[in-house]
Amino acid sequence: MQLMKTHLDTLEDLFWDQVKDIYDAEHRILEALPKMEEAASDPTLKSTFREHLGQTRQQVERLEQIFRSGGRDADRETCDGIKGLIKEGEEIITAKGNPDTRDAGLIAAAQRVEHYEMAVYGAIRNFARQLGRDDFADLLQRSLEEEGATDERLTSIAESKVNPQAAAHH
Repeated sequence: MQLMKTHLDTLEDLFWDQVKDIYDAEHRILEALPKMEEAASDPTLKSTFREHLGQTRQQVERLEQIFRSGGRDADRETCDGIKGLIKEGEEIITAKGNPDTRDAGLIAAAQRVEHYEMAVYGAIRNFARQLGRDDFADLLQRSLEEEGATDERLTSIAESKVNPQAAAHH
């Protein structure tokens, strides 16, 4: 099987390529979050995953708005990065053992995903600004802020509760 090469001549080409990539990533995250919520034992962690599912739906809607405003179809381009991160997260979801330790693993897996998303949203927001599309940049900034807030919340849950409980099990 021969891979189809992406053609990137302009910053606009790169922008749309990356938007398709994060659009696919968000759809994959929509599928993964309910599994993470179900696997979590800590109630605060469960609710964080549930709330982030709602945010992710809004992020998908923002991306669809960008596609529409740009006169493009909402296309997905396989996001291999997120596929790998989700696969690693599924190993934690199916792991046996101490629930607190598994929750710590779920947080770590979720934060890997959040950091990936923050990197992509930050880059494409900057591309949008450079292309004079402040309307796109504003939408992408909102998603970037949500991802950052979720990351901070996961850190707080880990540091204040989950990690100390996991560490108590030696």
